[in-house]
Amino acid sequence: MEVERAKKDDDDRNSAADGGGGSAAEEVSVERIFEESADPPPPWQNQITFRAMVVSFILSILFTFVVMKLNLTTGIIPSLNISAGLLSFFFVKTWTKILNKAGILKQPFTRQENTVIQTCVVASSGIAFSGGFGSYLFGMSDVVAKQSAEANTPLNIKNPHLGWMIGFLFIVSFLGLFSVVPLRKIMIVDFKLTYPSGTATAHLINSFHTPQGAKLAKKQVRALGKFFSFSFLWGFFQWFFTSGDGCGFANFPTFGLEAYENKFYFDFSATYVGVGMICPYLINVSLLVGSILSWGVMWPLIGAQKGKWYSADLSSTSLHGLQGYKVFIAIAMILGDGLYNFIKVLGRTIVGLYKQFKNRDALPVNDRSPSNTVTISYDDKRRTELFLKDRIPSWIAVTGYVVMAIVSIITVPHIFPQLRWYHILTMYIIAPVLAFCNAYGCGLTDWSLASTYGKLAIFTIGAWAGAANGGVLAGLAACGVMMNIVSTASDLMQDFKTGYMTLASPRSMFLSQAIGTAMGCVISPCVFWLFYKAFPDFGQTGTAYPAPYALVYRNMSILGVEGFSALPHNCLMLCYIFFAAAVFVNGVRDAVGPNWSRFIPLPMAMAIPFYIGGYFTIDMCVGSLILFLWRKLNRPKADAYSSAVASGLICGEGIWTLPSSVLALAGVKPPICMKFLSAATNVKVDSFLNPS
Repeated sequence: MEVERAKKDDDDRNSAADGGGGSAAEEVSVERIFEESADPPPPWQNQITFRAMVVSFILSILFTFVVMKLNLTTGIIPSLNISAGLLSFFFVKTWTKILNKAGILKQPFTRQENTVIQTCVVASSGIAFSGGFGSYLFGMSDVVAKQSAEANTPLNIKNPHLGWMIGFLFIVSFLGLFSVVPLRKIMIVDFKLTYPSGTATAHLINSFHTPQGAKLAKKQVRALGKFFSFSFLWGFFQWFFTSGDGCGFANFPTFGLEAYENKFYFDFSATYVGVGMICPYLINVSLLVGSILSWGVMWPLIGAQKGKWYSADLSSTSLHGLQGYKVFIAIAMILGDGLYNFIKVLGRTIVGLYKQFKNRDALPVNDRSPSNTVTISYDDKRRTELFLKDRIPSWIAVTGYVVMAIVSIITVPHIFPQLRWYHILTMYIIAPVLAFCNAYGCGLTDWSLASTYGKLAIFTIGAWAGAANGGVLAGLAACGVMMNIVSTASDLMQDFKTGYMTLASPRSMFLSQAIGTAMGCVISPCVFWLFYKAFPDFGQTGTAYPAPYALVYRNMSILGVEGFSALPHNCLMLCYIFFAAAVFVNGVRDAVGPNWSRFIPLPMAMAIPFYIGGYFTIDMCVGSLILFLWRKLNRPKADAYSSAVASGLICGEGIWTLPSSVLALAGVKPPICMKFLSAATNVKVDSFLNPS
């Protein structure tokens, strides 16, 4: 899930620019329109309804399957906020329509309830990412450890099990919620941080609940349903041809067998065509450039040094061979990009805070201060009034954080004995500061650096624990603790921004986030467990679910504990070069400005296919091409329906993984194997089958 930028940065910033462009939209007062056409916002207790929780639970399962599949295949997860908001609107609107016709409707469906559902669903499915099922958590297993020649002793291995996974997530996932609650007024009202994703989602939900927006939403849901059905049935059809390894449409050598051997082919995945339609063009082009640079140029050149740079007797999965170059060079680029953006966002955070406190007279520090000379719109007055009405007492947040921290310090060492109580205490002392920095930086730039903070924990705690004391496992566990705190903190503040703009109470937003987090702590491990048990080759390189970032995170932890001894010949020099290149390219992108930076690839996105391969980038570029041509032919229609179409393609094939997993558990195998052979191999097969 390294492209948090694909999930939380570029695509959401673009959607915010398209649909959440604040100032222009606010010239027409949204809140006056709702005052004239709707009832006042219900009390916060009535915003969290039974039907909202039922719909949230159903959609949480749906989106968890989608996120888990993406997490375990390539790690690229687009923003699903629009899909969650749209589907929650459709389900509850249908529910209330039926009850209204029956004459038993007690409470109409409001935008506040819509916001609560969207928040709950995104919080729940977000655990599939922050829970580390495709990264740090699965990186602890023996399946991943066997793919690495270093630190694969029992002290550094912990295999997945439902009990400890659910317990661990419940212990660490709520701390981030408590850490930033006292800062909500400062972030949203005083500093007026943008939170582009939260703003775009709010505009979307507000538009659903106007008469014109409701009509468009129904059409969008219809389009989503059509492409959901197509994607689900396409996944079902493909299943019949996959009875063995390398079988099926997913292994179609689109550009020839040699290109197929180098991971260049279209694998007919509706999911990644949909992901390509949602992600910005720059992300998709960056992935393609990374694929060509690595699999088209670098790996063939390094492969030619077999027997010189590394032993010719090594297996294809050995990290002392070609596989090591793929993994560690990708890690170098990810770390270079992450370090640059960490410093940049931290710098912006410090500068922003300095400017805010330097100009304190421009801030409404006192709620009743009459000296504020800034003209405040009616919408802002109305939203601020209701946002400050339902306060969450600071003592609840502080008490909650301290109690959860104490429980965590006591219990986590029982789950991971390699992680000592003083390691956890140190992280919890530092975590609120990092959570604030992440939430503030996310409000400025829409970048959540949760995985970057997690990597910092890997290196610091892993090295502190030491190789002799299971430092590799300690580093991975520390990554989980830190990622969950800073990720949920920034997500909660995004949700507060959405609630602020839809007049949803902060109390209902906090509670829905907590309920969604609790749902995710159960649903995500269960969905992961289904994948883990259903597919015997789960987590192996080259299979349907390789979980590529599990190996990447484990090797980061090995590097932090044991240094560079694990690297093959000349790999360290290449890592230095690509680390520096990632920093340099990011610097150039910022230096040339937005008009030119959109033509310069993103190093983080380029790094992903270095290890995984380029097959999914072809799918995503096909998605980009479809969207580009659609916009050329009919831009208004494309802008209105492309997100719904893409969401349908992603969700349909994603949900097919549920019945396919059940079939695998039941021992039902597909009846056909469709393979593609070269002419020479085909002759040999024919002669073997027909020796006469």
